[in-house]
Parts: sequence; C-alpha cells; structure tokens
Amino acid sequence: MTSGSRQSTAPSGRPARSAPLRRLTARGREESHRVASPLELFFDLCFVVAIAQAGVQLVHALAEGHAGQGILDYAMVFFAIWWAWMNFSWFASAYDNDDALYRVVTLVQIAGVLVLAAGVSRAFDDHDFLVVWLGYLIMRLAMASQWLRAARSARGSERTMALRYAGGVLLCQVGWLGLVLLPEPARPWVFLVMVVAELAVPAVAEKDYATSWHPHHIAERYGLFTIIVLGETIAAATVAVKSAVDEHNALGELLPIAAGGLLIVFSAWWIYFVVPIHGHLRSNRQAFLWGYGHYLVFASAAAIGAGLEVAVEQAVGKAHISTMSASAAVTLPTALYLISVWALHARHFKVGIAQQLVLPTTALLVICCTFLGEWAVLAAGLVSALAVVVGVTLTARMVARESAPPETAEAA
Repeated sequence: MTSGSRQSTAPSGRPARSAPLRRLTARGREESHRVASPLELFFDLCFVVAIAQAGVQLVHALAEGHAGQGILDYAMVFFAIWWAWMNFSWFASAYDNDDALYRVVTLVQIAGVLVLAAGVSRAFDDHDFLVVWLGYLIMRLAMASQWLRAARSARGSERTMALRYAGGVLLCQVGWLGLVLLPEPARPWVFLVMVVAELAVPAVAEKDYATSWHPHHIAERYGLFTIIVLGETIAAATVAVKSAVDEHNALGELLPIAAGGLLIVFSAWWIYFVVPIHGHLRSNRQAFLWGYGHYLVFASAAAIGAGLEVAVEQAVGKAHISTMSASAAVTLPTALYLISVWALHARHFKVGIAQQLVLPTTALLVICCTFLGEWAVLAAGLVSALAVVVGVTLTARMVARESAPPETAEAA
C-alpha cells in the first residue's frame, strides 16, 4: 500500500469529511468503490466547451478548403485542452481530498479552459494565441499550486516528485510563450518542442516515485470523457443537419449522412467500451502509453463531428470543397479512431488473428469508402457497424468453444 493508507476514507471511497481544509495526501491504489466525483464530471463538461469551439473552427477551415492549416491549428489547440485535462485527471486520481481549497483550485482550472475556449477563434483566424496562452496559463498555475500543496504534505521521494511536477509545469508554461512572441513560421516548431517537453514532465517527475493513481478510477475517467466527446459529436452533427433542413429543405441529401454518422458514433462507443481496460493498467509504463495515446482517441472522436458538419455543408452547397474532400473529413478521423482504440487497448483482449484483424481491416475499408461519393458516410457507418457485428460474433464463438465439454470442442 502506498502513502494513501495515511488518509481515512468514507465507505464510498471518497475522503472522509472532517474539516473544510485538510492535508493533501496520497490516496490508496486499492480503494474500493472508487468512482468519478461530481466535480470531475463538471470539469469534463466544461472542457468539452473548448473542444466544441475547436471543432467549429476546424469545420470552417475544412469547408473553405484550408485543410492543412486547419488541422495544424486544431492539433495545437486540442493538445492544450487535452493535456490540461489529463494532468488534472491523473493528479485527482492520486490526491483528490475534496476539501474546500481543492475544489476552489479546480474551479479556477475550469475558468482557465473557458478563457482558452474564448481564444480559439482568434487562434484559427488570426493565428493569435495570446488568449489561448492566457487560458492555459490559468490552468497550469492552478495545477502547479496543487502539486506544491501535495509537496507540502509529503516527505522524501514523494515530495521530490511533487516538486518536479510543479517545476516542470511552470517551466513548460514559459516555453509556450514562443507561440505568442515568435514569428508565425516558427510556431509549429515551438509546438513540437513543447509537446515533447510536456510529455517528458511526468516521466522525469516519477522516475523515483510513482503516484498512487487508481486503475479503475482512471479507466472510468477516460471512458466518461470519451462518452462526452462522442455526445458532442452527435450534438454538432444534429445541429448541422437541422440547420441544413431548415435552410435548404435537403432532407434527401442529408439522410445518408445522418444515418451514416449515427452508425459511426454508435460503433465508436461500442468498440471503446467492449473491453474492461482497468485490468491492463497496472504499471506506469503501461499507463503512460495508454494515457498519452488517448490524444488521438479524443481528437479523432471530436473531429468526426466536425467532419459530419463539413459533409452536411458540402451536401447543401455551402462548403467550397469536393465531395471526396468532404467524405475524407469523416472517413479519415473515423479510421484514426478505430486504429487508436485497437492499438491502445482492444488488441490486448483479442484472441487469434481473426479478432486482431477486425479493427485494422475496418479502418482500411472506411478509408476506401472515401471514394464512394455522396454515399461515403453511409458506407463508412455500415462498415463500422459490421465490425461490431463481426467482433461480437467472433467473441461469442470463442466463449461457446471455451465453455463446451472437451469432446464437443475437439469435434468443432
């Protein structure tokens, strides 16, 4: 048991409430009934506001034919949103004591992401990252203060770890100033350097002491955020379809897109939650790769919604791009989502070459759907749904084979 055993907990697994202010000490990795708190759910919902803003700007860029610049801006803004969310989620899994100060600092982080969201349009339109940087600054200063508070209550290597986190967060924030101060051609390089620096902070900070994050809690937090992002995708696509129907009365052109988009999102949900990933997250090495890889999962899931909006706008003549380009705006993020989910956790639970090939093959077929013109989105949705059916069928056969008497299994 880690140092989390020092802190008493209520039967629900939450820290026992004894005073408005308490020491911020580590929680145990083996706590029972550890679930996401209402504050964490509120945190997630507010972060999706920023994701929605990034998606809206991506739609505008793709619809105007500026795919390269739009995708780059989207990747940069989305990284800031995702990284701040991820840092808080892992910290909360290890140190959430739910006292008044912890709540206030978390609300400050929420305020920061709302400031960041307010600057997204300027970042896309004018490549002005000042407001985005200010929002990120608010979030990161709040996160550093949490680590300093944890360091104050810790001793030895745990205290060193917390101080490394706080120092790394603050140093990286200074580095991000390059997006504001340096000329525009240098900013993509600043972004790449700072991404490497940010990703290195947890590895350096925890080289001598690992935080006591809770595997089941982390898996639930990521799963809930995936649900929220997919929900935002459905909401964005629904609004786009409604607006197109109201303005252009083009229901016939939009039905295939709506049906295909719905099948894609339903399949995305099913594929992500078909396996209990918390059992795989037992070491920092596994958890770092899994946690970092979700940048692609979240970004592609949100981009599917943007792609569906682009497909709708192209279908009613509002987007200045070809049908193939509009189709690619849906099929490419869908394929990326499928590959990312397979690589991060689905493959760890697949038995046999047939099960392993389902998602990679589906991703390839989805990309091929790009060339089917106005039926591309519907075809991609049907292919995604077929992958779910095949996966369920193969799993059912495997279970039946394992549960059958030995002589029956040998005959089969």
